Amino acid sequence: MSSPGTSETGDVQPVRTGSIDDSRVPTPAGSAQPILDLAVFQLLEDQLDNPLIARSFASDFAKLWTLRYEVLAGAVERGDAAGAMEAVLSLKTSSTMVGGVRLALLAGQFEERIRNGDLKDTGSLLAAVAECGRATVLELRGSYVLRNE
Repeated sequence: MSSPGTSETGDVQPVRTGSIDDSRVPTPAGSAQPILDLAVFQLLEDQLDNPLIARSFASDFAKLWTLRYEVLAGAVERGDAAGAMEAVLSLKTSSTMVGGVRLALLAGQFEERIRNGDLKDTGSLLAAVAECGRATVLELRGSYVLRNE
């Protein structure tokens, strides 16, 4: 018998948590990815061999979301491409680790724009990151990951 988020062959499958209406959250370039994929988070728990450490990481992610976003937005506002790159790579990595699939994809798109010298043209993408980041935190808090926090 396979666990939620894995197929009979053990392949990881996306798990929609469904705790919020994600129809208003921007979807990266036609993607139908979930906001939060608990199977990815379960992999982090398994890799760390300690669910408490993984949940602590997710808790820190949620607590630091506003600051992390402000650092990215501030770098964009100042035209600081290096600062924006550092912030977006941190966001992409940490959101990937907690299973924030859609946020990680948006961060990847943001990274690509910075690499292409399009930092000034990231306003709508920055707004999408803000909305998706809030939704990701809500999903984490509504899931088993941070429900008891």
